[in-house]
Amino acid sequence: MEYLESVLLGILQGLTEFLPVSSSGHLEIGKALFGNNIFNNIYFTVVVHCATVLSTLVVFRREIVQLTTGFFRFQKSYELRFVSAILISLIPVGLVGFFLADQVEALFTGRLMLVGFMLLVTALLNAFAHYSKDRGREIGIMEGLIIGVAQAIAVIPGISRSGATIATGLLLGTKRTEVARFSFLMVIIPVLGAMAKDLVSTNGTVSGSLSPGVLVVGFFAAFITGLAACRFMIRVVQKASLLGFAIYCALAGTITILLSL
Repeated sequence: MEYLESVLLGILQGLTEFLPVSSSGHLEIGKALFGNNIFNNIYFTVVVHCATVLSTLVVFRREIVQLTTGFFRFQKSYELRFVSAILISLIPVGLVGFFLADQVEALFTGRLMLVGFMLLVTALLNAFAHYSKDRGREIGIMEGLIIGVAQAIAVIPGISRSGATIATGLLLGTKRTEVARFSFLMVIIPVLGAMAKDLVSTNGTVSGSLSPGVLVVGFFAAFITGLAACRFMIRVVQKASLLGFAIYCALAGTITILLSL
């Protein structure tokens, strides 16, 4: 049973990490439906997040090499502007993650109605993004900071991180191809930081440890699904076809609220 749960949760993580439907919201729903067991295992959480980070690195490997080499030339360029915007975007989520993440998690854990309402907010964000026009604006320091604030708000379970950041970027009028790339690259460092924080918080002890085989299965399920979801989402943003995700989140949010009554 653990292997089946590992595959399903790996697939869930791989999909919801990139699709604008809120991975944290679906995690809370999963806990309510199936119990905490594997959902609360820190090692499993870290492993599947490592898998989706690796998915991002694989999909954007050429861009990452180009951005890194261009940034360290320290000359005025697209690479310097883009990487500087990513670094600025880390400030809001870093502050929230350090000072408020535990309080937010405690507030929403087990409270499906709140998660349901946040999914409705995500539905609105996706709808706004769907109808936003590409005005050709480039992402600079100010845009990076504003999108970073959106990412910080998305620590709330039910609000999609990719949905919030992509919608904010599109509402600012930035290029669709650029905002998709920015949204997926800006999250790498925060996710790695959150994983490190989780591991440190365990103090070397984790209750209900899973076998290495279960962790490996979950990793590959999340990695393979993440590759497909990331590439799919890039095409979706370019074509401005986010309305389907808005409808899905509206339905999921409504059902979640009804189930919590």
